[in-house]
Amino acid sequence: MSSPLLQAAALPKRLIQQLQRVNSKTKSVESGGRPMARPIGIYEKATPKHFTWKERLDFAKELGFDFVEMSVDESDTRLARLEWTKEERLELIKAIYETGVRIPTICFSGHRRYPLGSNDPTLEAKSLETMKQCIELAQDLGVRVIQLAGYDVYYEEKSPETRARFIKNLRKACDWAEQAQVMLAIEIMDDPFINSIEKYLALEKEIDSPYLFVYPDTGNVSAWHNDLWSEFYLGHRSIAALHLKDTYAVTENSKGQFRDVPFGQGCVDWDYMFDVLKKTNYQGPFLIEMWSENCESVEETRAAIKEAQDFLYPLIEKAGLR
Repeated sequence: MSSPLLQAAALPKRLIQQLQRVNSKTKSVESGGRPMARPIGIYEKATPKHFTWKERLDFAKELGFDFVEMSVDESDTRLARLEWTKEERLELIKAIYETGVRIPTICFSGHRRYPLGSNDPTLEAKSLETMKQCIELAQDLGVRVIQLAGYDVYYEEKSPETRARFIKNLRKACDWAEQAQVMLAIEIMDDPFINSIEKYLALEKEIDSPYLFVYPDTGNVSAWHNDLWSEFYLGHRSIAALHLKDTYAVTENSKGQFRDVPFGQGCVDWDYMFDVLKKTNYQGPFLIEMWSENCESVEETRAAIKEAQDFLYPLIEKAGLR
């Protein structure tokens, strides 16, 4: 058998050069190569409401975002997305591929209207129907994570029964998600039911599903005066993604404010927040959560988003998280 050196000598010169180039690229990848930048996305409700999906993804791309988080809220218009035709789904997939801007997450707050823990059997049945529809939509669109609001019920009175019903139905949802290979992630909310990662972790043990995760929100976690280091140190293995948002804190005299708080004017200690994320080795995406969809003009919306970027990006860079 001839030696590798003699075999190489017998190869055409051009093929040897091609092999050398491939080997060089392989070494580059093995040694780290070009580092992958952390994905940063924008919430759908931060973009003009009248945009088509193609226009929305183009707008996000223009502003430098890697992805958009879709909203399926309790409005008739957005809940109707659960019943999109195959053609409507394909149209969005085409827009994703044409723009290169992904939709990896769905914010499914439709469960405010149809809660998993509802006392009304009709609403409970509807909650399961919409959950299954949302998982199927995610599967069709290539969405990886469905964010669920951390409520047992929203408009109804809470009780041990609503909690037990929520647990029972969330287990069913997790089974469907596992079958579809789509992750479910509970958002830390503006509600005492799940207002900390610690509370989520107790729920995680109770459900015991490999397809259930947590989706913290910097503003919501901060507004309830949670210890950030403990929250993210204990919960880092369970975090699917992270919302960047500011809030006003809950106090004895205030219920707090959980949306439309300008970045830097709320209770979030941004330097400490990003320092904790760095030290707990958070490697996931950042999603800037805003509600600028009803601005009077596209230019006003663009300016609001750029103001948020100008505040957040230097802090992200400073913490070494970009």
